[in-house]
Amino acid sequence: MSVPREVGYLFIAFPIATVAFGVTLALFNAGIGTLITFFIGLILLIAGLYVARGFGTLELALLRWTGRPEITAPDWQDPRARSGFFGWLRAVLGNGHYWLYLLWCGLIDFIVATVTWSIMISWVATALGGVTYWFWQIFLPHPSNPVYPAHWLLVRIGWPVGNADPRVVDSIAYLIVGLAFLATLPFVTRGLVSLHWLVARGMLGAFRSEALTREVATLSSSRTAAVAAEGTALRRLERDIHDGPQQRLVRLQMDLAAAERQLDADPSAARTLLNEAMQQSKDALDELRALSRGFAPPLLLDRGLVAALDSMASRSSIPVRFVAEVPEGTELPAELERNAYFLAAEAVTNAEKHSGAETVTLRVWVRQEPDTGERWLDLTVHDDGVGGAASLAGHGIAGLEERVHGLGGTLTVTSPEGGPTTVIAQLPFGSSPARPTHPTSPARAPKTPQAARASKAPESAKAPESAKAPASPTRRKRTASSAQDGTPRP
Repeated sequence: MSVPREVGYLFIAFPIATVAFGVTLALFNAGIGTLITFFIGLILLIAGLYVARGFGTLELALLRWTGRPEITAPDWQDPRARSGFFGWLRAVLGNGHYWLYLLWCGLIDFIVATVTWSIMISWVATALGGVTYWFWQIFLPHPSNPVYPAHWLLVRIGWPVGNADPRVVDSIAYLIVGLAFLATLPFVTRGLVSLHWLVARGMLGAFRSEALTREVATLSSSRTAAVAAEGTALRRLERDIHDGPQQRLVRLQMDLAAAERQLDADPSAARTLLNEAMQQSKDALDELRALSRGFAPPLLLDRGLVAALDSMASRSSIPVRFVAEVPEGTELPAELERNAYFLAAEAVTNAEKHSGAETVTLRVWVRQEPDTGERWLDLTVHDDGVGGAASLAGHGIAGLEERVHGLGGTLTVTSPEGGPTTVIAQLPFGSSPARPTHPTSPARAPKTPQAARASKAPESAKAPESAKAPASPTRRKRTASSAQDGTPRP
């Protein structure tokens, strides 16, 4: 099936290599010859390097078109190029990939393309000519002393051809040879294209050291983002405690002190102050519970992510439609569950406070990459609000980006003016062992909303009463699916 593309590639590779050979060699020689003038020679030399880069990029695209494995192209972005003209010169002339592309374009590819093109043309011509010789040989002129190579060879080696017509013998022999060449054509084209691919991988691909450098940079960036996200969360928690429960506890202390002073003189006023103190203590407790739910609610630790998100959606002040498509038996790392819950809670809270939305859709599912086998936890929060959400330093979305980046995932926020707003978080996770269960703690229930309501939590990990209260059907719609393939529904 790939023979037409491979033959097409080999057919056009030679003229492209010829043009590349002539252009790059002319520019390089002209640049070296006029380098004494500096400016003209340097411009011609750099032009030759850029032309070689263009032909090399075209070669990688053509090889990908033939069905060969993709070759990772070099990263041409050099920070030195942004430091001015001389920095740009150092970025171009000091990049070894440019010179490898020039060597490939000005010599290696021309030689390889010439050899492979010649073999391919000869093979295809022999295959097609031999298969069709029986037809077009009748249009050939008949000389007075005709020569029939196949008949002559068979007679010389003692093959009993008898009084057979030499033209028929030649037609049959050519047909057999043509069929043999046609049958081996896929192997020949695959081998010739593979030769081009091997040369391109060695000369046009990125260095392994560059991949390691990028991986180290990515890991370092993820670690920095994770540390920054935790720092931001701690500062936010400190601010929320200072602005909320701490102020109420101070007020509680003052009310109790005032009630103590008036206990003998004015018992009625003291009773009023005590009632206010009780209300302050209740409000402080509610705020502390709300803050704890934003990080690691007991339901998350006991029942898992799906049940915790379902409970969080039921407590929302606006209708939340929760869709869970996590296959049964999927064990998610505890840290991933905690961060995914925080992301969902923050996104839903932002929609409640700032979007003016009437409905919110919260969706979570697990997918698996077919090529690498890597599993991802995808989480989407969509609202029909006014939109206009932007990432600003020190604000909610920026904190979410840092947290997702620290986990090695990606966060996409689409929020045009007028809405709607869609927040998509994609978090990678591999196969992790199941959590150990202790003899004194009950086994973890399945991660489904139904099981979350049916199973009874232990006394040490009970969720608040507001978390266990079932949502009214008029407030939200919830759908749970346990598709085994983990493929998200449209």
